[in-house]
Order: sequence, then C-alpha cells, then structure tokens
Amino acid sequence: MQVKEGKKEQVREMFNNISGKYDFLNHFLSMGIDVLWRKKLVRKLKKEQPERILDVATGTGDLAITALRTNAKEIVGIDISEGMLEVGKQKIKKKGLEDKIKMQLADSEKLPFENDSFDASMVAFGVRNFENLDKGLGEMYRCISPKGSIWVLEFSKPKKFPVKQLYNFYFKNILPLIGRMVSKDDFAYTYLPESVQEFPDGKNFIAHLEKAGFKSCKIIPVSFGIASIYVGYK
Repeated sequence: MQVKEGKKEQVREMFNNISGKYDFLNHFLSMGIDVLWRKKLVRKLKKEQPERILDVATGTGDLAITALRTNAKEIVGIDISEGMLEVGKQKIKKKGLEDKIKMQLADSEKLPFENDSFDASMVAFGVRNFENLDKGLGEMYRCISPKGSIWVLEFSKPKKFPVKQLYNFYFKNILPLIGRMVSKDDFAYTYLPESVQEFPDGKNFIAHLEKAGFKSCKIIPVSFGIASIYVGYK
C-alpha cells in the first residue's frame, strides 16, 4: 500500500471521515457476525475476572461496552480518531455507562498510563492499523499487570475451500463497493481489504506477541478462520 503521509495520520483522517456511518457499515457488511465475535472474546476474558481493562483502538466503543459483561470495575478506551471517540461517547452517555467506561484520545504507541495499570488489554479490528505493530504491542504489554492478559480480535485469511474463495471475492469486490456508496469515502473500504492482506495473521502474529514479551500465546479461529482471537499472558 503506497501512502503519501504516515499511516497513523492516514488512519486518523479516514476514521474521522467515516465515523458517523461506521457502526452501521460495520454491522451491515459483516452481517452482524462481528457482534458474536466480540461476545465470544468477552466470554473468555470474563474467566480472568479483570477489574480494570484497557481497550486500545476502541473506535466507537463496541468492544468496551460488550466487555462490561466481565463485571470489570472500569474500562478505559483509547483511540487516535476524535470522530470515532465522539460517536462512542454519545453511545456510552445514552446507555448511562459513563461511570464504567472512560474514553480518551491517545496513541497506541505512546499510552498515557503507568506500568501495570490494567488487568487486561484488548483490541478489536484495530491492531492492523498500528503504524508500528511491535511498539503498540509493547505498550499494551507494559500497561498490564504481572499475569495480566492481552486479547486481540482481528480478521484472518481463511485457507480452506470454498471459504477462502468466497471471502476473497466479498472482501475485494462487494465490501469496497457498498462501503464507498454508503460512506462516500473512496479510500476507507479499499484500505480495509488491503490492510487485512498485509496483516501478519496466524502464527506470524503470535511471533509478534512473543516478541513483545507475551507468553502462553494461542489462536482461537472463529467463523471458519475469517477472523481470529489471539490471547497472550504477561
């Protein structure tokens, strides 16, 4: 992917542009399956009984809101997009959850928190947008307590017929077309399949988690490998 400006600035501008339509498109284009994936991640995270959770690249706060099912006392969501955060804040206010979820502008590569501040860190469909993947994962590692955990939900590249062929056709042809029509942003929904193709999924991503210091890392494929939940421990 060729860029005229840094990836971070490009991603911020893109999500600011589509923030008003993001939730609708996200659920529509995934046919609502993304909601089930988040619930599955949270069900597994709940077993860890985290009291304080960090949600990196929180966007409009969908994962943070779902993560309340863990009975955590506090969830902090950070993002570099002011537009996405504003949509998230309005959702949280409407649901009366302001005492449980805090949303703030911050960079995943320079998290404004002290070491060992959280019991768990998580990110859904945002890790592939990190400008420096290892630096972002390293910051998430730094901010969780000893024996704390990281939870990453991200698109994968399915390998089995016919899921692989259907997935590739949808991602390269249908999704960008609908995304452009609704969001009026030519770049956003061509960036999505490109970023998924470039993302080091599977065992390659586990290698990045281990490089950041995480141990006992594992992959939990969902929906025939369309996406994966990655787990690691400090």
